[in-house]
Amino acid sequence: MTLGYLLGGGVGTEPHGLELYREYQVMRSLYAQVSDWTGLTVGQILEEELPEAQEERQSAGTVREAALAVAVHDILAELGLRPAAVGGLSLGAMTASCLAGAVGRQELFEMLAHARHAPQPPADAAPQGIALAFVPADGAAGPGEERPGVHRAGDFGPTADGSQRILMLAGLSEALSQLAAAAAPGTVVPLPGRTIAVHSPLRRAFRDFMAPRIDAMAFSAPEIPLLSCLELKELNSADDVRELFQRNSTDPISLVDVYTGLRRQGVGLGLVMGPSIPEGILDFPFPVVHIDQPEHIQQALTTAYELGIDFSATRAPL
Repeated sequence: MTLGYLLGGGVGTEPHGLELYREYQVMRSLYAQVSDWTGLTVGQILEEELPEAQEERQSAGTVREAALAVAVHDILAELGLRPAAVGGLSLGAMTASCLAGAVGRQELFEMLAHARHAPQPPADAAPQGIALAFVPADGAAGPGEERPGVHRAGDFGPTADGSQRILMLAGLSEALSQLAAAAAPGTVVPLPGRTIAVHSPLRRAFRDFMAPRIDAMAFSAPEIPLLSCLELKELNSADDVRELFQRNSTDPISLVDVYTGLRRQGVGLGLVMGPSIPEGILDFPFPVVHIDQPEHIQQALTTAYELGIDFSATRAPL
C-alpha cells in the first residue's frame, strides 16, 4: 500500500492553518514566497478579511486555500512523507498538479492571482449560487437536473454511513431556491454566501478570460500519478494537465473519480491537505487523515507507519 494526497476544492474564505504557520518555518517561508508572487500580504493570505468584489474575493480565496495545501505538503516532506500519487477537486486538482511537478509553484499562484482581474458580473445579471443535493446512495441522477438554470456541478460520493450520496448543483439562485422549495425537506440545500455557479456553463465567461493565461503557462508531464477530477483518468502529459486547467471552471467534478483513481494506484492511506474536504462525512475506499492542525501531522506519521505504508514508491518532487 502506498500514500496518496487528496486536495479539496472550494475557496478558503475562512482562516485556517494559523497554528501550523506559527509552528513550522517551512510554511512561513512558503507564505513569504506566495506573497511575492501574488501581491497579497501574508496577512491577507493567512487570516485577514477577503475583498468584497466577487472575482477578487474568489481569487484571494483560492490563493489562501492552495497555499495551505502546499504548506501541509512541505511540512510532511520535511518529515519524510511524500505521496506516491495525488489528486484533487477543482482548485485542489490544479494544486495537485503543482505537487506532481506538472506546473511550477510560481506559475500556479500567479495564475490564481491573475483571476482577480476577471470581469465582475453585470449589475443586472441574475444572481447565481450553488446547493447540495442529498440523494439515495444508489441513485445516479440528482434532483432538478432537467430544470432550466440548474446544473449538476459535482459528485462527492456516498456518505460515511452509506445512506446517501451528496451531489453539488450550480445555477441561478432563483432556480435553486425553487427546486429546494419543491423538493422534500433537506433534500436540496442552497449554500448561503455562494454567489458563483462553479463548474457549470455559467462560468464560461470566466473560462474564456483565463484561457490565454493558461495557454501561456509551462506545463510538463506529471512526475507521479496525477488523477483527474473531471473523469476517471490519470493525467499523463503536459497537454492532459493544461486541458484540466482549461476545463476546470465549467465542467462538473467528481471526488469519486479522484479516490477511485488513487485506489487503483495502490493507495492505502489518503492524507487530506487542509480542511476543504469535511471530516467524517464522506466514504473513502481507504483510511484518510485530515491535516490542518499541528497534532494532525503526528497523526499522519503514526497512521502511515501503523498501516505499513510502502514509502519506496514515493517519488514526489519538492
